[in-house]
Amino acid sequence: MVDFDVVSLPETDRVAEDDTAPDFTRPLVDEEYWEDRALSEVVDGPTLLLFHPMDGAFQATYLYKTVDDHGWADDLDILGVSISTPYAHKRLLAERADGVRIFSDPGASVIEEYGLAHEIDGMTGITETRPAVFLLDADRTVEYAWVASEHPEFPDAEAIDGAIDRLVD
Repeated sequence: MVDFDVVSLPETDRVAEDDTAPDFTRPLVDEEYWEDRALSEVVDGPTLLLFHPMDGAFQATYLYKTVDDHGWADDLDILGVSISTPYAHKRLLAERADGVRIFSDPGASVIEEYGLAHEIDGMTGITETRPAVFLLDADRTVEYAWVASEHPEFPDAEAIDGAIDRLVD
């Protein structure tokens, strides 16, 4: 069994419920190709915006397994954001997360704008995202927000299910 130390993350001024999700343009990767797209161009209905650590991290794998297990891509658009490259996103999407597209933010500027950036111990110069979930309506208003306060921490899938049900019903 792998033993992980739980690390408390500092408070952050982050995007919250009732905020408008900040717009950005980054490479958006799907199962076939990628191209620069703006968040405002692709959000046209209920959208789950998922910030996750690098694609090889167990938190990313767990998050997309949860997306698949709950069938969220059947009810709304699922968009990820990570510092990983488009090539890494293609590998992740080939393994899981049907119907998901992931923005590549290797410079972490989107992550910083959303108030989610933190440095990883032992990885000098690497800014990573804390896991976060934002449920957006068609106008990019945040209807539900969850941001990790410690590492590792995972979102409550049932709370997300409830928020999705309230938005799409």
